[in-house]
Amino acid sequence: MDLGFNAADLALRDEIREFCRKEQPPHIRQKLVLGQHLDHDDYVVWQRILDAKGWAVPHWPREWGGRGWTASQLFIYNEELQKAPALLPENHNTAQVGPVIIAFGTDEQKKHFLPKIRNLDYWFCQGFSEPGSGSDLASLKTSAVRSGDDYVVQGQKMWTSQGHNANWMFALVRTDPGAKKQKGITYLLIDLKTPGITIRPIITIGGHRVNEIFFDNVRVPVANRIGDENKGWDYAKFLMGNSRINVARIGLSAGRIQRAKAWAGQTMVEGVPLANMDRFREKVAAIEVELKAIEITNMRIVADQMKNASKKHDPKSSILKLKGAELQQASAELLMEVAGPLAVPFQEAFLEHHCEESIGPDWCAGIAPTYYVSRAISIVGGSNEVQHNIIAKNILQL
Repeated sequence: MDLGFNAADLALRDEIREFCRKEQPPHIRQKLVLGQHLDHDDYVVWQRILDAKGWAVPHWPREWGGRGWTASQLFIYNEELQKAPALLPENHNTAQVGPVIIAFGTDEQKKHFLPKIRNLDYWFCQGFSEPGSGSDLASLKTSAVRSGDDYVVQGQKMWTSQGHNANWMFALVRTDPGAKKQKGITYLLIDLKTPGITIRPIITIGGHRVNEIFFDNVRVPVANRIGDENKGWDYAKFLMGNSRINVARIGLSAGRIQRAKAWAGQTMVEGVPLANMDRFREKVAAIEVELKAIEITNMRIVADQMKNASKKHDPKSSILKLKGAELQQASAELLMEVAGPLAVPFQEAFLEHHCEESIGPDWCAGIAPTYYVSRAISIVGGSNEVQHNIIAKNILQL
C-alpha cells in the first residue's frame, strides 16, 4: 500500500533504496543487521557520503545545504534508510542544534557551524539532563557566570548520548538564578576540548551509549551563545518540536520484523521452522497490523503538515511517540523470541566489540543488547506517561 504517494515520491523512494544498496559501505550495513557496535568513523563516513549526495540535511533550507523536501519526501527518506538498514544522519546535529542555529543564530554562527554540523566535522551531543532534573528539565542547576567575553560554566550533565563520540555540546545553563526557573536559562555551544571538561562513561546493560559530563570552571566564549541570554528555554522548546521528526521510527520496526521472519525460517523448534508455527505467525501478524495503523496515522500527520504551513507542534505526534516506542520494543522482543536462549548469554566479548566469539549464528549476538536498550525508549524524548497526558489534554478533549 503506497498511502497516496505521487509519482515523484515513488521515484525518490526507489532512488534512496538504490543509493543505500550501492553506496553504503558493506561493513556498516553488516553491523546494523547484526546489531553490532558502530565505531565513531562508521557514523562519520556514512554521514559524509550522505552530505556529498545532498541528503545529510534534506529538511534544511537550500542555502544551508538542504533540499527543501516536502513532509512526504522526508517520511520516505527516513523510512527507507531505517529499512535498508542504514544510519540516519546524526540526530543531535541535523534535527536539533542545526535548526536552532538556522532559526536563532547570527550570520557568523550559521556560516561557521552549519557546514561543519552537516558534514559531522562537529559532532554535537545534548547537554540537557542533570542529576535530579530529568523530567523537570527547567530545574537544571549547571551555572554560567559572565566573565568578560566568556561564560564560566560549572556543573554536571547526565545521560549524555554519544558524549564519548562528540566533540561539541549544545547545553542549557542557568545564567539568572534569581529568575523564574524557565526564564533564567541560556543556550550555549561548548567545545568539549575546552580545559575543565571531564567525560565519564555510564556503562548500561546494552554497553556504552551514555555518559556523564562535568564542567569545572569551563570558559565558553559569549560568541557561542545562541540568541539572547536567559531565552534558552524558548530555543529548547523549538528544538524539541523539531526533534519529533521521525519519532515513530516505523522503518526501524519494519526492518526488524522482516529480519525476524527471515531468521525464524532458519530456526528449528522440535524439527519445525519457527516461522511455520501458529503462535509465532499470530504474533508477527499482530505487530504488523499495529505497524500499519501507526504508518497510516503518521501519513495523516504528514498530510496535515503539507496543508498547513504552521510550524506549531502537532500534539498528535505524541501518538506516534507512544505507539512507536511500543512497537520498537515489540519488534526487539520478537527478535529475542527468534534467537531464544542463544540471545541471552551474550558474552563480555560482545560488549568489547568482538563478536567472533558469540555462540550460535552471528545474528544472535546483538539481539539481547538491542532488546535491553529498547526498554529505555519508553523514556527517551519524553516518557510514555507524559505522552499519555499530552494526548488526554490536547486530543481527547477536542
